[in-house]
Amino acid sequence: MRSALYTVHAFEDLAIGQSESLMRTVMERDVSLFAELSGDANPIHLCDRYAASTKFGQRIAHGMLTASLVSALLGTRLPGPGAVYLSQTLTFLAPVKIGDVVMARVEVMELVAERRRARLFCECLVDGKAVLEGEAWVALPRSAPKD
Repeated sequence: MRSALYTVHAFEDLAIGQSESLMRTVMERDVSLFAELSGDANPIHLCDRYAASTKFGQRIAHGMLTASLVSALLGTRLPGPGAVYLSQTLTFLAPVKIGDVVMARVEVMELVAERRRARLFCECLVDGKAVLEGEAWVALPRSAPKD
C-alpha cells in the first residue's frame, strides 16, 4: 500500500532488481540542523572561510547527512515501515555541496526467505555521478504493518 509518506511492502512483495529512489536538494539549513542534531560541528561543514582553504574550496554536507537519505528510503519506501536496519556499508566517493540535488536509490540484490532479510545496493548521485555507494541488510516483519 502507498500513502503520501511511505510504501508498505511485505517480504513476499519484494523482488530482485526492485528499486526506489528519492531526490532532495541539500540546503544550508539542512547542514546546520544536522550539525546541531549530531554534534558534528566540523568547520568544513559550517565555516565558509575554513572550508575555502580545503581541497573542496567550499563547505560540504556531512557524509552521514547524505547517507541518511538511504535510511529514509529503507524506512519509508523499500522495504518500508517495519524494516529493521541490520547493517550498512558506505563508501563516500565525492563531496556533496550545499545546493546539490542528491538522488538516493536502493535496489534489492538478495532475498533470504528463511530469515526474512533483504540485501540492498545503496547509492547517492549528484548530476548522475555517484557520491556514495554501499549496501544494507534489513530484516522484515512477519507481515506488513497496517496504517
